[in-house]
Amino acid sequence: MDVTEPLALWSGQEADGDVVAVAVHAGRALRDEVAAETLVPEPVRVREEDVGTAEWAVRFPTWLVANRSRFEVDLNRSRETAVYRRPADAWGLGLWRRPLTAEMIERSLAGWDAFYAVLGGILDRALGAFGRFVVYDLHSYNHRRGGPGAAAADPVGHPDVNVGTGSIDRTRWAPLVDRFIEYLGAVEIPRKGRLDVRENVCFRGRHLAQWVHDRYPRTGCALAVEVKKFFADEHTGILDTGLTGAVGDALAGSAEAMSDELRHLPV
Repeated sequence: MDVTEPLALWSGQEADGDVVAVAVHAGRALRDEVAAETLVPEPVRVREEDVGTAEWAVRFPTWLVANRSRFEVDLNRSRETAVYRRPADAWGLGLWRRPLTAEMIERSLAGWDAFYAVLGGILDRALGAFGRFVVYDLHSYNHRRGGPGAAAADPVGHPDVNVGTGSIDRTRWAPLVDRFIEYLGAVEIPRKGRLDVRENVCFRGRHLAQWVHDRYPRTGCALAVEVKKFFADEHTGILDTGLTGAVGDALAGSAEAMSDELRHLPV
């Protein structure tokens, strides 16, 4: 099923499967009225967006990728907080030339509503076909906030892959979480080596994962997967295609293990 949206709010593909990949911060586009009011330079926006995640998502049979920037509407925040209004909402950045009108905010939130309606439909159909499903909530994160020439952040607090499970029923979904971490931790990435994969070190997952667990408390498991930007220049958004592809292959390769765990999960 083609789920491409005519206004390019998102792109996606739906296939027969119980693993769904979602990249809510992959987009860079701003609609004209938002772009005209923003004070955030494009390089800064790019740095805070999640490069690489669209390239990973499309490796899965079922995927949904946001094409609009989080600076228009942040799909990983609740509807009430999805449009950044003040610097405190977005890393202290100066955001707007003047306050956004209520009408502009509602137009942005219409995109939030539409995205979650599409995602809900995909997950409802996966539930009907398989009885349960896994969502890969894909993100990438910065680790050189001091500037291009600065040292990388201490790896003790910044694993290569942070698996956020803050809203998961850990007892019920332990076999999936543990197997995912074990699988990725055993992968050898060329020019990188084995991935350091840990749970809830610097991220615990936000709205999308919480939304899945609230809506599907016993049938849906969302893994908030944050990959450190070792595969890219986080200041320019330029990808190392080899490393990016290797990470994507590892993520997509884990899907079969997740499907296996779902089949063996007690009802």
